[in-house]
Amino acid sequence: MLSKERGTVKDKVDFKVDEDVTALRKAIEGLGTTEKTLIDVLTQRSNAQRQLVASAYEKATGRKLVADLEGDTHGDFENLLVALVTPPALFDCNEVIRAIKGPGTTESILTEIFASRSNKQIRDMADTYLKETGRLMIHDLKSEVSGDYAKALLILAEGKRDESTSVDAAKAKEDAKILYEAGEKKWGTDEDKFIDILCHRSVPQLRQTLVEYKNISKKTLQESIESEMSGEVEKLLVAIVKCVKNVPAYFAERLFKSMRGAGTDESTLTRIIVGRSEIDLLDIKAEYKKLFGVSLHSELKSEVSGNYGEALMLLCGTED
Repeated sequence: MLSKERGTVKDKVDFKVDEDVTALRKAIEGLGTTEKTLIDVLTQRSNAQRQLVASAYEKATGRKLVADLEGDTHGDFENLLVALVTPPALFDCNEVIRAIKGPGTTESILTEIFASRSNKQIRDMADTYLKETGRLMIHDLKSEVSGDYAKALLILAEGKRDESTSVDAAKAKEDAKILYEAGEKKWGTDEDKFIDILCHRSVPQLRQTLVEYKNISKKTLQESIESEMSGEVEKLLVAIVKCVKNVPAYFAERLFKSMRGAGTDESTLTRIIVGRSEIDLLDIKAEYKKLFGVSLHSELKSEVSGNYGEALMLLCGTED
């Protein structure tokens, strides 16, 4: 895992809970909401600090901060502020609920979350899900997804990927051969072999397997998956491969796609920028520039506006 130092949002040094609560109350309770204060306070504190503010706010007012934000703001700006004051595991949990609620399942959200999160993040999310809904996350997922996609997703949702850091070179060679023989080399693909290896092996082990695969085949493993498979399982396995290679580059690409095509996908922008702001957003910004030749900052500037745009850009830190 990348160290916490690669985030754009850090603990505020001279943090004073009471001052923040007073400022927020003034912004929310005064005549007309002062959005600038909400943005300044909530984007410039770490999530842990925001939790302290939220609980002091409730003590002082008898009202939940999240409820007041929902009542006083709207649209993408409201969703962003709510995301900021939500603990990370609960935010992920809410995104999973949103993905499986209502007509049709939003697989792209499930794929992004389960392909990119660590075991600990997945287990924290599952614990929170049970606390919030009284149901097992894995059980609800099971009733919403099917086929090979379900097989892969449900393995990931257990949060039990091997976490050893040592690499077994012989095993990587053997796995690469199994994948080659299960895909390119045979008529019809044996998806189970791909699912088993890609959803269970450790990240360092899979990195070596990607190298070995390229040695046997003329294609990369990603190219093989793309040519041999289709539908949601293809997208999920490709997302896993991309995250094995480079998590920040995976998110940079997700951000790029969310701002391309008809209309901007604000919920993906919010989820990634808030969710990675204390983990690796600095690296995501660097990868974005490397991959697309423009800074994330300038892209956001042309794609999002108003209070929502201003808050997102503050979370991204200074323009590079």
